[in-house]
Amino acid sequence: MTTLPRAVAPEQVAAVLAGCDRAAAQGRRDYAIVLLLARLGLRAGEVGAIELDDLDWQVGELTVRGKGGRREVLPLPVEVGEALVDYLRYGRPRRCPTRRLFLSVRAPFTGLANGSVFAVVARACRRAGVAPFGPHRLRHALACELLRQGASLAEVGQVLRHSDERTTAVYAKVDQDTLMALARPCPIAGAR
Repeated sequence: MTTLPRAVAPEQVAAVLAGCDRAAAQGRRDYAIVLLLARLGLRAGEVGAIELDDLDWQVGELTVRGKGGRREVLPLPVEVGEALVDYLRYGRPRRCPTRRLFLSVRAPFTGLANGSVFAVVARACRRAGVAPFGPHRLRHALACELLRQGASLAEVGQVLRHSDERTTAVYAKVDQDTLMALARPCPIAGAR
């Protein structure tokens, strides 16, 4: 039996984002990371793998290195683009040996691994006073919010870049209103 995806409430996502100190380099980086997870539904490894050349500012797109070595081009929402620009201008060290977008905050400035992205989210949760959760829960939160706003399962699968529609089907359980409309009424006992 498959369980329901465990998403976080939109208010919790907002609190975690608001808890990032955007006056500090680390806070700018953390805000941009959490925003990518929450608005684009990226996986932790995808965020850590982003390189400077993956951003096409002219057309507003981001190339993502996904599961199985797939590369996909996503539109870059204005809010996310602004957070990335803020991090690049005022948070990311200028001189470093790597083309990775997100770096550690102390020298040697290296790209972030999956565990570091998890740590960013956990730290943001602590600052916001929210029970800790991992990056993947932000992906679930995006899917649930899209369904609440009327997106179809096919559209959710497209946003999350699922290669198999059965992967997205688990979110059908979350949309209780639609499921209730599809359910047949229970026959009355003894009625013929």
